[in-house]
Amino acid sequence: MSRPAVILMAYGSPDRLADVPAYYADIRGGRAIQPEHLEDLVARYHGLGIDDSDAPSPLNAITEATRAALERELGLPVLTGMRHWDPRIAAAVETALANGHDVLVGLVLAPHWSSLSIAKYEELFDAAVADRTETRFVREWGSDDALVALLAQRCRAAPAGPETHVVFTAHSLPARIVESGDTYVEKLRETSSLVADRAAIRDWSFAFQSASPTGEPWLGPDLLDELRALRARGVEDVLVCPVGFVSDHLEIRWDIDVEAVGHARELGLRLARIEMPNDDPAFVDVLAGIVRRELAAVAA
Repeated sequence: MSRPAVILMAYGSPDRLADVPAYYADIRGGRAIQPEHLEDLVARYHGLGIDDSDAPSPLNAITEATRAALERELGLPVLTGMRHWDPRIAAAVETALANGHDVLVGLVLAPHWSSLSIAKYEELFDAAVADRTETRFVREWGSDDALVALLAQRCRAAPAGPETHVVFTAHSLPARIVESGDTYVEKLRETSSLVADRAAIRDWSFAFQSASPTGEPWLGPDLLDELRALRARGVEDVLVCPVGFVSDHLEIRWDIDVEAVGHARELGLRLARIEMPNDDPAFVDVLAGIVRRELAAVAA
């Protein structure tokens, strides 16, 4: 009889301000770091309440709460593996194998595959396993019906009126992915359309956010540009539904709650966003359903 375990993967976050330089260096992967970009990142994390105390990062705490809740729901070991921080994906895999688990399900806390995002997690996962056991890696779950239903419910529950324009968002990536045939943009728009249909949203658009200053074109339109365009069109109320994200991390609590809200205020827009799934039982049910389908496929 098989002994499955889940490797729940996330981007990771520094636990203390003193960790930010090493964390950013890991993200950059040996590429040059501009001092002003590092200073900006430190300021953002400080603004979210991360300091140099021994208290855990509130961002990593969300991942841990989600992991623990999923483990309870499944009745199976669930181990966290971070792409850019500890505990690493490789360490989580080694722990699972050392404990005798012979089927590993890899699941990233990001619903949409891209060659520059989820594919990188898959590479790390596969390299750590090194063909030592059976695996199932979930590449895409943005159109999962339970996820669509949850996001639609969050849209309906948000402080929005009948004239509110909904902007669905996701993390931007370098625009060159489109030329390679990457399905990232297509799948994001599919999720947005499914949620809009489920929530009976008539007036909506899609925008990207959180582009990095790399000097090359990134996918657009950017959320801030979209807000300007909507205001010029006469829109007064906007609800942001970040379909590409599942928790209150930097891209939500800073890029939307601080930057986008401030920009909207300057434009005379009222801006709100949906409550993020985080470790809500309904979201844990979504993840559990995905894992159970993968394990059923193994048993078939």
